[in-house]
Amino acid sequence: MRRADKAEKIGEILDHLYPETPIPLDHVDPFTLLVAVVLSAQTTDKKVNEITPALFAAAPTPQAMAGLSVDEIKHHIRQIGLTNMKAKNLHGLANQLVDDHDGIVPNTFEALEALPGVGHKTASVVMAQAFGHPAFPVDTHIHRLADRWGLSDGKNVAKTERDLKAVFPPETWNARHLQIIFFGREHCPALYHDLAQCPICSWAATKKRIAEEEKANLERRGKGRKKGKK
Repeated sequence: MRRADKAEKIGEILDHLYPETPIPLDHVDPFTLLVAVVLSAQTTDKKVNEITPALFAAAPTPQAMAGLSVDEIKHHIRQIGLTNMKAKNLHGLANQLVDDHDGIVPNTFEALEALPGVGHKTASVVMAQAFGHPAFPVDTHIHRLADRWGLSDGKNVAKTERDLKAVFPPETWNARHLQIIFFGREHCPALYHDLAQCPICSWAATKKRIAEEEKANLERRGKGRKKGKK
């Protein structure tokens, strides 16, 4: 099956499973979304949503965030990983928004990616979810599933993004990346996944990929049994 045909069928399944695509990170405007996405690196959306109410109560705007010290920001986000770096980045990006953009989150990739702590994926999320600009942010779920489904070769996230943009129409990108994330979380785990029973992997994954994952799962189970005997 050609990649384009496979992507079309996958899109139909995802549209059926997820006709609505709510944004997982709680926010009220582009600034609070930007902050939440920066905080979400190497932690869960659930955890970010637990800590941001108090942070946003103290600093709902770039001006207010810039007025906090790094230590004060650290206090609000202390329950998530990479606290020191994230606190410094939030303080830096808030000050840069105030100094360079009159306290307004810019709506271009170039300006967003110039902010401290904002890489291409974060900028893509903000462009897609705050401004409605077609973008295809690639997180670990999307990178993994695109490889499993044969839509990309999994070499790196940049290539995965290019490959997915090539097979999905631009008007679907903003919803499609969220649908793939939801599907990965609910139906397509990274470990011990039975590809043959998956609504998409069962027909989209190649026989080679199914064999590789079955072998990896057997090896993991074998290691688990050895540890249990110790």
